[in-house]
Amino acid sequence: MNPSASLTPDIQEPRALLTLSDIRKSYPSGDSHLEVLHGINLVIHEGEFLAIMGPSGSGKTTLMNLLGLMDTASSGNLLIDGEPVKEMTEDQRAEKRCLLYGFIFQRYNLLNTASALENVEVPAIYAGVPKRQRDMKAMAILSSLGLEKRYSHRPMQMSGGEQQRVAIARALINDAKIILADEPTGALDSHNGSEVMDKLLQLHACGKTIILITHDPDIASNAHRIIRIMDGNIISDELNPHFNGQGRVTPLHELPVNTKNSSSATRIPFSDIIEAAKTGVRSLRANLFRTFLTMLGIIIGVTSVITMLSYGEGAKTELMKIITKMGTNILRVYPGANRGEEAQLNENDVTELKKIDNIEHIVPMLIGNQLIRYQDKIHRTGVSGLTPDFLELEDRVLLRGHFFNDHDYRTSSAVVVLGARASNTLFGEEINPVGKYILINNSPFLVIGVVTVSGGSAAGQDREDDVVLIPLTTARARLFGNISLSQIGIKVNDIKNVNKAQTDIRAGLMKIRQEENFRIFNQALMLDNAIKAQSTFTILLGSIAAISLFVGGIGVMNIMLVNVVERTREIGIRMASGARSKDIQLQFLSESVIVCLIGGIIGVGLGVGASLYGPAMNEAKPVLTLWPIIVAFVCAFSTGVVFGFWPARKASKLDPVIALSSE
Repeated sequence: MNPSASLTPDIQEPRALLTLSDIRKSYPSGDSHLEVLHGINLVIHEGEFLAIMGPSGSGKTTLMNLLGLMDTASSGNLLIDGEPVKEMTEDQRAEKRCLLYGFIFQRYNLLNTASALENVEVPAIYAGVPKRQRDMKAMAILSSLGLEKRYSHRPMQMSGGEQQRVAIARALINDAKIILADEPTGALDSHNGSEVMDKLLQLHACGKTIILITHDPDIASNAHRIIRIMDGNIISDELNPHFNGQGRVTPLHELPVNTKNSSSATRIPFSDIIEAAKTGVRSLRANLFRTFLTMLGIIIGVTSVITMLSYGEGAKTELMKIITKMGTNILRVYPGANRGEEAQLNENDVTELKKIDNIEHIVPMLIGNQLIRYQDKIHRTGVSGLTPDFLELEDRVLLRGHFFNDHDYRTSSAVVVLGARASNTLFGEEINPVGKYILINNSPFLVIGVVTVSGGSAAGQDREDDVVLIPLTTARARLFGNISLSQIGIKVNDIKNVNKAQTDIRAGLMKIRQEENFRIFNQALMLDNAIKAQSTFTILLGSIAAISLFVGGIGVMNIMLVNVVERTREIGIRMASGARSKDIQLQFLSESVIVCLIGGIIGVGLGVGASLYGPAMNEAKPVLTLWPIIVAFVCAFSTGVVFGFWPARKASKLDPVIALSSE
């Protein structure tokens, strides 16, 4: 029997809401297929209250999944309001589930990490309802079901009857036309079961189409139409002559009905991201210790990247500082085309170099190690014989006294200017050495001044300050004898002219030497090469640190894959509530990104702290710049996206029926 009308007096000309024509469903079984439904033909009218009865294995659950668009038929046609389901995409079916259906399950299928209010709001989130509107509506529905004091309670804090009423409220949040109830009283005692059936009758009185799946004749007797199914076939379809639902109905006066549904076309992508992030935070908060262990790899990786790059930048800065002190517009000429080669530099070379344009100062130098002594203190250091314009060549700064002058140079005076570190070694920081005598190779010299390198400290902590400077003529007369020069320092008037001056110097020396038995050291070129080498070293350090970030990303992927397995039922619940595949993917991807972003923030904080307060390595202190922070943070975000994509995609591709039935 296929009734054409409901017993409900208000429905005069019922409209076909669901039409099934020759619906068949089969599943793979070995090398063949097992058919579960055999040509089902069924019409369900708007406003009906029908029960589908059958024992376990009869096919009623499969039929329910097809009616609820959780599954698709192998053949045949299913129409919803005349629209063929087989032409719909998975996301279109999800939208229909969201806006037209409300599911009430035997085991409630509530999200354990969410409150009653948050559980009810799940379908409204996927329908794009603004938060304020869905909050008000969810509270109104819960209140109408007697749960006004349970808004913030989680499922484990409520009784079975209360949980089932929350499930009913969730089914109503989007003003669903069709309420699909699968054994809604199976897990309840008789009292709570009776209350649930009363609510279903009240919903029917409000105009909802109720489809009740059950194996219990007493539960089915509440419906006005009963369909019996056996072995995949409908064996009977008849009206219930004992239906007396209208007499039991107490209208739900407070239930908000006929509220306009939202459409996915009006959904704002940014709001979807916000909701996914909120849901992600709630899920991560449910297992804080595991979440922390997951982000630990990201924290270590980001901290390492920032710290390594800061130390690399510090080493580069220190190197640049050392080379810059030597002067980037200074050329130095050394004897011999190769190190160790025997050759000489002499005064003739200096005379020839003075003819070259663009040169400000030329300083011949004679350098050797000597023992210096003051009272009982002995120190071995470099002693340099120089001309008086040495200060102008290397931009040295006088701390005390004065430098030797042309008179001292011409008369080979036994005067000495100490570097700050050499001075501190012999005299200490408190004693002014000017006017005191020291012995150099047992010859007395009068200290006339103390110098430091440009930017050096008065305490003499710069390594370049461990020097002793005397006139070149004195060095030859008292210490070294009339030997060849160690080097010639040349200061070019402008750094732009350094390369031209180097070419002119080579040409001038070749004119008097006939062979290139000398080396010209260009410190500007050295600085450039040193910076390139140090940048490469910094990148290497950063790459090594990035490996730990990569390993952390693998850890994130691993945990997210575990999450997908552990939360398969949750995924099924969300799909039944109308979540599209991209909604599921966005949620799990947001969780991965949140883990990495929080880990990145903590890592940035630790990395900045280590860079600002970390110890110096070989006098090179870490230098914190903005770009390592940006790079590390972007890498953390990218890690969340890249390593979270596969688990999120896997979650979005789950079959709703299989996901919902998982334990």
